Amino acid sequence: MSTIAFDTLKFAERLEAGGFTHEQAKTAAMAFAEASSEQNVATRGDVEILRRDLDAKLSETKTEILKWIFGTALAQVGAIVALLKLL
Repeated sequence: MSTIAFDTLKFAERLEAGGFTHEQAKTAAMAFAEASSEQNVATRGDVEILRRDLDAKLSETKTEILKWIFGTALAQVGAIVALLKLL
């Protein structure tokens, strides 16, 4: 598993140069470092699992839609045949 290298000091110094106070820059740098830590980053394995789950759900949804389409078409044909018999 790879680790993301992040220089919080350089980031904070850059924020200070842009007008942040020392405390604001320090807090922002720490918050960004925490947010981009390894626990919050999806791995390729995570993405692959998600893709497989989505593929399965899409396939399931496609099957349900096809059932509804063919069921509705069959009901319409039945209704048309019934109406034609009445005439």
